[in-house]
Amino acid sequence: MSTTFPPAGETAEGSSFDPSAIQAKWQRLWNDADPFRAGGEDDTRPRKYVLGMFPYPSGDLHMGHAENYAYVDVVARFWRHRGYNVLNPIGWDSFGLPAENAAIKGGAGSDPREWTYRNIDQHKKSFREFGSSYDWSRVLHTSDPEYYRWNQWLFQRLYERDLAYRKESPVNWCPNDQTVLANEQVVDGHCERCGAEVVKKKLTQWYFKITDYADRLLDDLNQLEGFWPSKVIRMQRNWIGRSVGADIDFEIEGRAEKISVFSTRPDTLYGATFMVVAPDSDLAAELAAGSSPEVQAAFQAYLDRVGKASEIERQATDRPKTGVFLDRFAVNPINGERLPIWAADYVLADYGHGAVMAVPAHDQRDLDFARAFGLPVKVVVDTTAPVTGALSVIELDEEGVPIDPFDDEPTLAELDPASTGMALTDDGRLINSGSLNGLSKRHAIARVIEELTARGTGRASKSYRLRDWLISRQRFWGTPIPMIHTADGRTLPVPEDQLPLVLPDARGLDLAPKGTSPLGGATEWMQTIDPETGEPALRDPDTMDTFVDSSWYFLRFLAPHDSSEAFPPAQAARWAPVDSYIGGVEHAILHLLYARFITKVLFDMGLIDFTEPFSSLINQGMVLLDGSKMSKSKGNLVEFASSMIEPGADAVRVAIAFAGPVEDDINWEDVSTTGAQKFLARAWRVAKDVASDPEVVWAEGDAALRRVTHRLWADAPGLIEQTKFNVVVARLMELVNATRKVIDSGAGPADPAVREAAEATAMILDLFAPHMAEEMWEILGYEPFVGLVPWRQADPMLLVEESLTAVVQVDGKVRGTLTVSARISADELEALARSDERVLRSLAGREITRAVVRAPKVVSFTTV
Repeated sequence: MSTTFPPAGETAEGSSFDPSAIQAKWQRLWNDADPFRAGGEDDTRPRKYVLGMFPYPSGDLHMGHAENYAYVDVVARFWRHRGYNVLNPIGWDSFGLPAENAAIKGGAGSDPREWTYRNIDQHKKSFREFGSSYDWSRVLHTSDPEYYRWNQWLFQRLYERDLAYRKESPVNWCPNDQTVLANEQVVDGHCERCGAEVVKKKLTQWYFKITDYADRLLDDLNQLEGFWPSKVIRMQRNWIGRSVGADIDFEIEGRAEKISVFSTRPDTLYGATFMVVAPDSDLAAELAAGSSPEVQAAFQAYLDRVGKASEIERQATDRPKTGVFLDRFAVNPINGERLPIWAADYVLADYGHGAVMAVPAHDQRDLDFARAFGLPVKVVVDTTAPVTGALSVIELDEEGVPIDPFDDEPTLAELDPASTGMALTDDGRLINSGSLNGLSKRHAIARVIEELTARGTGRASKSYRLRDWLISRQRFWGTPIPMIHTADGRTLPVPEDQLPLVLPDARGLDLAPKGTSPLGGATEWMQTIDPETGEPALRDPDTMDTFVDSSWYFLRFLAPHDSSEAFPPAQAARWAPVDSYIGGVEHAILHLLYARFITKVLFDMGLIDFTEPFSSLINQGMVLLDGSKMSKSKGNLVEFASSMIEPGADAVRVAIAFAGPVEDDINWEDVSTTGAQKFLARAWRVAKDVASDPEVVWAEGDAALRRVTHRLWADAPGLIEQTKFNVVVARLMELVNATRKVIDSGAGPADPAVREAAEATAMILDLFAPHMAEEMWEILGYEPFVGLVPWRQADPMLLVEESLTAVVQVDGKVRGTLTVSARISADELEALARSDERVLRSLAGREITRAVVRAPKVVSFTTV
């Protein structure tokens, strides 16, 4: 198979080949005819919903976008050819920080709307020039009130179901953007967008209770196996991070209320020698407040130090352990021992209940802390003891004495964590643990949970790495949170008949980040009426995380101009979920997790009949320039529009598709648009040279060329569904070359097989170079549009190989090969094998005693 474009020095035959004119012509015809609009209710074809992750309008699109949307169009066009009614919409994720920052740079009087919609207009122009086969009747922008009105509706539905709530808690704070960040937006302790180091800050914020759906989000990943990339499924599982164990209730001396501690190893409860609480938790502050002034001062100083460290730093295993004793004690519920309580930064406030029972003998971080502060270490698991029962085979020494299989292993005393500094984390049997002694880990966990439950001091439980979704943002350019705060402390929804709650004019507002929402400065907008009492009240000043916008947009595409509901459930039943969702792996956690959550909520509300939003997920690799991902902030861009000026959109699309497997990264320096141009010129010339009529009988054409054509018809669907687009392009090149050979030195341009091959080239090329494909289709004498022509079926008779290689074995060893007809009989194949010179030499006069023939592939002779 060819894996290179035609030589760069080759020129297009003929002087009338003009890609720019071809491109302009077909874009005009597409715009006039709107051929890619999804069919309506009376369309009886099976349906496919193909969707690319919608873009953010930060300047013009670049080649990273071009790659994504080229692949989206391949999939959409393919399913149309296969006879499906395809929905392939486009919209813009148009709220967010870049537009607001652009307005800030623009100075007084600037409005994010101007920057946003100007960029959207440029995007639309670029997409049309690219030849994307979108249903342009369904365009949406998330910054339109007609869209975000339904964000507000969704928020209120979650609020009604106790899935939206407001609380004060430590949040991730970006000091540069002056706004909060969800956990998922903090990468290695830094702001995902601007790179500033993230700090903790206490604020009252709105949350979506995604943790109520943690089990379903985790378990339902099973149904996506084989349809989503395994890497994405693994990342989601790790992010949700379910741990199974027990909640254990500890009494605190001098405190009426018990503390619950989650542990995955409740079997080691007898080994707990102290307790650790997160220093930035409310519990730590309360416990310190009940201690001496000296303890309070030490705690506050420590808390100030902790506030300067990121969660990543606090969790680092090689970081020296620090902490402060709170001079308070907990009581172990299993044996009554007093446990000193420490505040230490290796425990996080939002893990479990913000407190851990420390078992230093069997947890490395606890051991490091205990050794740093001279705390006791108590071994309760004998990791040298076998846990699988008696040995089935007993070995004896020379004197007949049984050999101890563990004789060379270190003893438990030699493994003492207090002296070795290494925690004993392997399985073993419980010791120093009362009724648990002698039990394996699994049985000990079950036993201790039974005992705790019976005493009312614990219960089986689960904990998750996943935290509730923080959606409040202290920025202007987002969906206003549709809630009202009354003078007497009540929080009420904005009446639904007053939605959308529209953003005020940004002109005159100070949008510069200052730690509070700019909406708070819109005095007139903030003031409203308590819907229950008629008294003055205030609107909520924050806006929603833009991931809310993208969590359900695929449903809004079903009826983007409907003013009566977010989406019609009947249309969701007809089109959704999305059959093929295409975009970058950078959204593996954030966007996909939130979309899955909202989908499950909508299912529970009875509005949809599916629980996963995207049936199939395709992740494309990145487009690199100068060794890194293309990015406007890095300045290493090749812009979408400018890249198409000289080679044309089709050459760019073909070059991208041919560059390598979809999932691999592409170095733009290695992408040859010049080579793609040469290939397209050759394909166009083939169509021009066809000298037969459309009514010609293909069966009368060149048999060898017909086999090449029909093999491609047969193989291309599987290759497309496996996203091996580069292989299909390579096979198209082979077909064009084979056709050219027949035209120039074979049966000639009037041969029926030449027309058949040219038509196949045009139809399959439509996936990658739609302008050129339409032009070829017209040259071949057909009406537009080739993008709507049904896929042709391969003739099975033409898929049979004319000749193949048969292997001849003598006494199990290969002694020769024969090129034979695919239809050769067993007798004919055996006769050829017996007369082959190489076989005769290997026999050396020996008699063949047995012959096994599997025509047309194998002959096996036996001589002994």
